[in-house]
Amino acid sequence: MSKTILSADFVLSMDSDNRIIENGAVCVGGDTILEVGRATEVVAAHPDASHRHLRKRLLMPGLINAHCHSGLLRGTAEGLPLWDWLRLFIDPMHRVLLPHEAEVASWLCYAEALLSGTTTVVDMWRFMDGSARAAQTLGNRVVMVPYLGAAPGFDYFDTLDDNEALIQNWQGKANGRIMPWVGIEHAFYADAAGYARAVDMAKRYRTGLHTHSNETQAEIGEMARRTGLRPIEALERFGLLDPDTVLLAHGVWLDDGEIELLARHKVSVAHNPSSNMKLASGAAPVEKLLAAGVAVGLGSDGEKENNNLDLFEEMKIASLLAKFSRMDASALPSWDVLRMATIHGARAIGQEARLGSLEAGKKADLVAVRLDTPRMTPILTGDLFNLHHNLVHAVQGGDVDITMVDGRIVVDGGVLKTSVLGDLIAAAQAAVPDLFARRAAWLAENQDGAFSPV
Repeated sequence: MSKTILSADFVLSMDSDNRIIENGAVCVGGDTILEVGRATEVVAAHPDASHRHLRKRLLMPGLINAHCHSGLLRGTAEGLPLWDWLRLFIDPMHRVLLPHEAEVASWLCYAEALLSGTTTVVDMWRFMDGSARAAQTLGNRVVMVPYLGAAPGFDYFDTLDDNEALIQNWQGKANGRIMPWVGIEHAFYADAAGYARAVDMAKRYRTGLHTHSNETQAEIGEMARRTGLRPIEALERFGLLDPDTVLLAHGVWLDDGEIELLARHKVSVAHNPSSNMKLASGAAPVEKLLAAGVAVGLGSDGEKENNNLDLFEEMKIASLLAKFSRMDASALPSWDVLRMATIHGARAIGQEARLGSLEAGKKADLVAVRLDTPRMTPILTGDLFNLHHNLVHAVQGGDVDITMVDGRIVVDGGVLKTSVLGDLIAAAQAAVPDLFARRAAWLAENQDGAFSPV
């Protein structure tokens, strides 16, 4: 087994003690972290390893994007609240989307994620054989969640049959980097038979289950009208909280009883602050969730409701939104936000034993962040230690120098090594005009837009 040591000015482990090692190193063997410690000690313990010193760099775990949608609609669906936005822009796109367009979108989005330090993406998207091919080549880790409907009127999405085939064809592929899950776009997009089959599939194939919930106030009222229940109460009744790993996107409008239900069922939440602000959905009760023991990961949401997939930026926005919405400058401190983007994100997807921190025995998913930038200056230690604050409030995705996934360096010197970025951009640009033309034609024939569940 070949071994590599990466050493740097600092190693940010994100272990249970938030251990920081000055002049630290990580020794990687194959796809696994063998040792984390002071560089002199790690090098002495592994004399047979190749050694690369990263001057003016910080090593930390790769970021985990707990909720994302691949897509090609960046900057074209603006200025509308969620349900109008879905009706006029998003659902009409799904009605006309073709498999090759969906695949092009995943290639582009996964490349963007890797370049900005995200090693694992939870992607809810369409025709995801193409997404798997993209991840297989680019080298990222992906939880693939088909964007599906399982009720009359939603037959223009992927189906439960598609979802099951995806699991059968891709589960465990690419050395376990490809992780297909069961997905329902939203509880409104399925019926009782759909819920039952989705839960059965998640249990039978031992996958996670992912859906949106409690994103808007309108959704709360509509669920009460249909079921007489709050959304999380309805999900419990439908059995959707029963699989071993359940991840809910957003959780903006949760009440205390629902938070208690999530904690009891060990259900996780993906917090998407940029999306929630852009669509004017609200501010999720993140600190209440964390206090209740709920695993809260951090998500970018899609390129259309965020406009980039930079999880470093998302950390800053998560921190600022919590402070602003509570009018409390101490809300959601930097360490909590960093843990949401790393180890809590790993816990949220049921992968805490393998991902989310730099510890011996875990997968070698890590990033090197530049320290020689104005944004990271000054760097202070001792009583004025500020690395964690700078990582949350100052760093941008473009400051990532190296991204390693599964022990393989896929971004080096800020350059994607597993594909030609210019080709991916050109392919996406070429795919867009025809997609938009078909969407426009569909909307011209359906003046009110797609069916809205609310």
